[in-house]
Amino acid sequence: MERQYKDSGVEWIGKIPETWGTCKVSQLYNVQLGKMLQPNQITDTDTYENYLCAANVGQNALKFFPLRQMWIQKKERDIYSLSKGDLIVVEGGDVASCDIIKDNVKNLFFQNALHRVRAKKGYTVDYLRYVLMTAKAVGYIDLICNKATISHFTKEKFENLVIPISHISEQQRIADYLDEKCGEIDSLIGLQEQMIEKLKAYKQSVITEAVTKGLNPNAKLVPSGIDWIGEIPEAWSKDKVIRCFSKIGSGTTPKSTDDNLFQGDINWLQSGDINGGDLFEASKHISKETLSSYSALSVYQAPFIIIAMYGASVGNISISHIDACVNQACCVMSGCKLDFNYAFFALKSAKPYLIYRAEGGGQPNISQDKIKTLWIPIPPLTEQQAIASYLDEKCADTDRLIGLKQRKIEKLKDYKKSVIYEAVTGKTIIE
Repeated sequence: MERQYKDSGVEWIGKIPETWGTCKVSQLYNVQLGKMLQPNQITDTDTYENYLCAANVGQNALKFFPLRQMWIQKKERDIYSLSKGDLIVVEGGDVASCDIIKDNVKNLFFQNALHRVRAKKGYTVDYLRYVLMTAKAVGYIDLICNKATISHFTKEKFENLVIPISHISEQQRIADYLDEKCGEIDSLIGLQEQMIEKLKAYKQSVITEAVTKGLNPNAKLVPSGIDWIGEIPEAWSKDKVIRCFSKIGSGTTPKSTDDNLFQGDINWLQSGDINGGDLFEASKHISKETLSSYSALSVYQAPFIIIAMYGASVGNISISHIDACVNQACCVMSGCKLDFNYAFFALKSAKPYLIYRAEGGGQPNISQDKIKTLWIPIPPLTEQQAIASYLDEKCADTDRLIGLKQRKIEKLKDYKKSVIYEAVTGKTIIE
């Protein structure tokens, strides 16, 4: 018998089977917001414990490293403790990203950037997890969240979220079906990601080989005296980066509390803008007044090479084709005394070494000094130009292959979203 559908009355859900209904999250689930960070001991019975934060649950994937610690009061242990089977949902940041704790945990708590969800009356958090993934994927969660400086999926918004519901047994069948289907899709995505990493490693090896050994396989090689470079052709020399550019500098960040400082048409690059290739636009801009108010800010004339000194993109290197200021996490090199494109590839070949030399724990820092004192191989000018031309072609071929893999991943992710949506709204019949 063909399934009949009705309007759910909720725009993001659309039609649902006639036998289904809708309800608020609070009717089926208990939602607990995490504990506010407690950096100091308050009572003699407080204990210093591991806790999960939003960074541990990004992209719908729970990870238990690194774990931070805070003080927990004895009376709060039961309120904020975590157990196997709990659904963890991000409250602030990558809102509504979620995952389930699948293994036994001990003495683990959660901070107030997360919600802990436990089901009532035999219902399953497995099903709710997929419902949240759909509500997020269609943009509804972002729509209802606060948009001040950071989005917040507050406890009130979460508990009042209207979701589709069916019989308990059908919810579990849906969750089991999606576990299997999404597992298959994730495996395919993982294979594509592995191929991308291999292509990136191949690209790096091609750059390093050309920059340090040249294009003539018969050239006589001699020790360079620099560990990361190894042997170089006998006719080559080497020099420090500081002597290869007439200007090396950085910038700063205007006070983020004043939005007016970012109202202008002067490009302002951050480390997150550095994509490893060519830059043609900045994600943020500043005004002329801001530029004149901060002595650490100056406009660098394009083209220039830019390196991320710390942050998530540490070690990334790009060529900026736009005039721009930068923040303090960027190192700019301009006034190149070598072939410009060769200098770019020479610095890219040194990226693993720069990252290896980075200092710091959670946020390794390369520092301007390490960049300035970096030794790079220097071929004769004609060889620099030939190497740059060769690498432009080889890297373009590799980048095309990487692009194909990335597009396959996006298609698989879109397919996964549609599979989840069709199942949690009853459009896929699961026996």
